[in-house]
Amino acid sequence: MIFNELQQFRQTLYASLGNARDALFDLMDAVLVSACIVSFVRLSQSPVFRRQWSSTYEALRDSRLPRSKVLKLLVQQIPTQQQPLLAGDASRWNRPAARRLKDRTLSGRTGHAPIAGQNYSTLAWIAEDRGSWALPLRHERITSFETPASKAAFQLKQVTRQLAVRPLAIYDRGYGNASFVNQTAGIEADLLLRVTSNRCVYGAPPAYRGRGAPAKHGHKMKLNDPDTWSVPVETVEVDDPNWGRVRVSRWSAYHFRKSPKRAMEVLCVEVLETQSSTRRLAPLWLVSLVWTNWHHNNAQQDAIKNLLNRS
Repeated sequence: MIFNELQQFRQTLYASLGNARDALFDLMDAVLVSACIVSFVRLSQSPVFRRQWSSTYEALRDSRLPRSKVLKLLVQQIPTQQQPLLAGDASRWNRPAARRLKDRTLSGRTGHAPIAGQNYSTLAWIAEDRGSWALPLRHERITSFETPASKAAFQLKQVTRQLAVRPLAIYDRGYGNASFVNQTAGIEADLLLRVTSNRCVYGAPPAYRGRGAPAKHGHKMKLNDPDTWSVPVETVEVDDPNWGRVRVSRWSAYHFRKSPKRAMEVLCVEVLETQSSTRRLAPLWLVSLVWTNWHHNNAQQDAIKNLLNRS
């Protein structure tokens, strides 16, 4: 049954490719089965590429990939019986020797020399609670005129337009900021974002007193300073088979300083008793937009576990 579905999927994808579909389809297979791609020409030596080496260039030169059709086909593979879980992130491909490569940018860690290369943004559907299998829906280069946040927001908007149900999208701490929160306003998706522990969030502003400009911010909560924390509106403790005793605390109606119109739920995930006495984890801080009851939402719970595994 699974083989028949895969065969039908490949046939539908092949039929939508247009010009040079044979060479392009073989090239896609070669990329998928190659453990390490040393050079572009090396792809022509893959057993699944059944043409001459020059066809690798012809496949890209003559073909025009119908992105909207391909995206629609990929989204159709996502079941809609429950809320889909999407994950987005950016990756770096260092290309210091490719001097003629279009639109290279410089990037590097603090204290290290910057390296020329390109950044890519990926949005994938996470199909399994365990394991590393995922279905990439959008994988695109981040140009020098874009930021990871703007590209991720654009990709999420394109995918949600094709989905029949509202997804839950999770992002790492590079997206846990006011910029990404503002750029995703109006997108039909729930968000769960990891944030750094040195961030501050603000509560709802007090009632207007009739003089001066209305306040935009209320209580200031520093995530790394427990003395500034208000009383959580909800606290849940669960026994996880992998992590042991876990406590999730929730604060309601908070926002980032530069996104006062988008209220968020702030979550603190603490591992109280681990399976291994030698391993201690710092609290995991998350913010959620359009929060639903954590007790009865499997997608939210799975998303928190995925982020906890990456911490």
